[in-house]
Amino acid sequence: MEVFGAEERKEALDVLETGALFRYGHEDLRKGMWKSKEFEEEVCKFTGAGYAHAVTSGSTAVATMMAAAGVGHGDEVVVPPFTFVAPVEGVFLGGALPLFGEIDETLCLSPEGIEKAITPNTKAVLLVHMCGAAADLEGILKVCRKHGLILLEDCGQAMGAFYRGKSVGLYGKAGSFSFDYFKIVTCGEGGIVITDDRSLYHKMDQISDHGHTHTGNNRGMENHHLIGFNYRISELSAAIGLAQMRKLPGILEDNKKNKNYLKERLKEIQDLQFRKLTDEDGDSATFLNFFLPSKPIAEKVFDQLKKDGVGGVTYWYTNMYHFINQWDHIKNLSYPAPLSIHALGAPQDYHQIELPRSEDLMSRMGSIGIRCTWTENETEQFADKLVGAIRKVL
Repeated sequence: MEVFGAEERKEALDVLETGALFRYGHEDLRKGMWKSKEFEEEVCKFTGAGYAHAVTSGSTAVATMMAAAGVGHGDEVVVPPFTFVAPVEGVFLGGALPLFGEIDETLCLSPEGIEKAITPNTKAVLLVHMCGAAADLEGILKVCRKHGLILLEDCGQAMGAFYRGKSVGLYGKAGSFSFDYFKIVTCGEGGIVITDDRSLYHKMDQISDHGHTHTGNNRGMENHHLIGFNYRISELSAAIGLAQMRKLPGILEDNKKNKNYLKERLKEIQDLQFRKLTDEDGDSATFLNFFLPSKPIAEKVFDQLKKDGVGGVTYWYTNMYHFINQWDHIKNLSYPAPLSIHALGAPQDYHQIELPRSEDLMSRMGSIGIRCTWTENETEQFADKLVGAIRKVL
């Protein structure tokens, strides 16, 4: 969370003053205020989605859309090896079986990587739009159509990202977003799913609230057609998200300005290459990602950045939660209760899986988190330190 002020406080106080913290019912308390509904409407307005449903986190958003799309017990799902671990966990806990595919210079699953990973038993692709920008959706959609695969989009880091004028999350059956504390806009903790499929939306609405259909005025006497669980967002969290969404256009503008400046400065270093963007204009500009010539050079550069006190640059290759190399708990299928994969077996040997392209790219990649609140002077000073440290190695 970078931009927080009177707007968020006002929306939260609206809720506190009524005492209607629950998103459903209690019309006598809430004085006509439905922050969760307003939050969902604001997301629809920004993304162009037909429907949006808010839940407790980006992780429960993934779980909700997977279940609504019919992906579950024994279904193989292609996932990336570079992602926050949550969508992979979602596949396991939903009873499905992860199939890891290769990424490319977009930092997302590649069409070729998906094609190579799939088997006759594969049902879906859980595509993650990493670091705030869209994957090669045209190529990936071709593969999904060719093989009859369900495409689900995890856009956890990519609110504000578009592909050819259309929001990410609207190319597959549904798209999930995270609104946790570290995202471009936040609820503190929260998530949302968008779709243009009315039937799917109604399934998600029920799945995320114990099967409630949200019809009539007696919550305890609603019919229930589906088994569900409690993924409900609170009115307080939604209130924060509502205020944040209204600030998103300005945040995107500042992100792009600061990112463009840093990118121009890094272009001074000839041996650097940048992440491939499938839609430059659609980039949310939350990260600037670059590739160094080799793994040994990358390791030296990151050592130098640390020595020079240059923060805000991540070497995802060694990150415990974002790259498969560090996921021993995934490889060992470590969970205290039995999962479907324990009974059915894994579709790949996770200990021996070979992803040479992903390995190479990740071992050479650095990622700069862009802040919309940087002043011009702060951006220049950061760029000076960053370029200076890299040049000491290159």
